[in-house]
Amino acid sequence: MALGAAGLGMALIPTVATTPAAAEPVPSSGAAIPLGDGYMGAGYLADGRKFAPDTRQLDLTPETESSALATTLPGIDVSHYQGSINWSKVKAAGIRFAYIKATEATSYKDPNFNTNYLNAYNAKVIRGAYHFARPNLSSGATQAAYFASHGGGWSRDNLTLPGMLDLEGGCYGKSASAMQSWILDFYNTYKAKTGRDVVIYTSASWWNSCTGGWSGMSARSPLFTAHWTTASSPAIPKGFPYWTFWQYTDSGSVSGISGAVDRDRFNGDASRLLALANNT
Repeated sequence: MALGAAGLGMALIPTVATTPAAAEPVPSSGAAIPLGDGYMGAGYLADGRKFAPDTRQLDLTPETESSALATTLPGIDVSHYQGSINWSKVKAAGIRFAYIKATEATSYKDPNFNTNYLNAYNAKVIRGAYHFARPNLSSGATQAAYFASHGGGWSRDNLTLPGMLDLEGGCYGKSASAMQSWILDFYNTYKAKTGRDVVIYTSASWWNSCTGGWSGMSARSPLFTAHWTTASSPAIPKGFPYWTFWQYTDSGSVSGISGAVDRDRFNGDASRLLALANNT
């Protein structure tokens, strides 16, 4: 049976706390991020400024992570900002999954995507592609089609996660209802082209502000929540009952990657991660 967002969450941890563990930066209005500068956890406000590093961020390796996260699986998300990556070392360090930047808007493809996506596959790291949304530049359908045909596709091969839509950086001049429509447009097109529910990456502050705390995606998309904190559970956007992935720091370290990298958790064991990858 196909495993949808609701079924996945029930199979994971349905009692995850839904109250924020700590305050988050709140999106503001203003200019968009320059094309190509968007990456997961960029920490951009809508006027193009980056917010200051959060003193609650972690700087951990897979071997030293808190026992409070023992029931989850460690992962990372990367783009060309991480430079050359030794995926065999990443795998040996205990990383079980990765999301890799593929596209942005309808004219940008990450220059390191092809190499990262292939080398992660060869190292047997379960990986998926992500698209950095630019709702002010074109429709959700147009961007979903570009993403699906430039790295965001899916195959049942034990190593490919469904694509992810990265939503951050302000509300792009859209009302909550207009943003809801844009997201649903992206979702419907992506699913029509791949057969998969797109994963939604966002923070509680962005989602609550830019969609009005919309519940319309909770039965459709697994949630990838961004909340940099030392707490044992993250803030969850309104409208979602639980998290599937959690980006808990942008200053982690992993063998095989020079410099800081975003660190993530999957809310379940290896069998559930494989089920999500294979849509079973």
